[in-house]
Amino acid sequence: MAMQRAGDAMGVTLSGLCMIHCLALPLLVSLFPLAGAWAEAAWVHWLFAGMAGPLAAYVLSLPDAEGRRNWSLIGAGALGVALLFLAAAEFPSHEAETPMTIAGGLILASAHIVNWRKRSHAH
Repeated sequence: MAMQRAGDAMGVTLSGLCMIHCLALPLLVSLFPLAGAWAEAAWVHWLFAGMAGPLAAYVLSLPDAEGRRNWSLIGAGALGVALLFLAAAEFPSHEAETPMTIAGGLILASAHIVNWRKRSHAH
């Protein structure tokens, strides 16, 4: 169970970092122009999505104490990860990247928080 809690905590942290990247870096770019290269680097988006996918798949698909999986949380996690990957690919457009990343991060963080709380209350 400790691994599941740690995984959910890591998932929430990664989602938060994605949102900080999307929301705070544009402000930092205006203050420190050199940060612009990092803020717009495609590899950063792929790195976050690439870490979020396997982590969410593992943690959210673990069965509870009764051996059941929560398919609604798995679906929410899959939607959040899909939005992160679509945003990294700039699909359907570059302009949609930030809102899709924020939506995906919020959905994924919410799934991890609900999962964390359900597992905590089960004990």
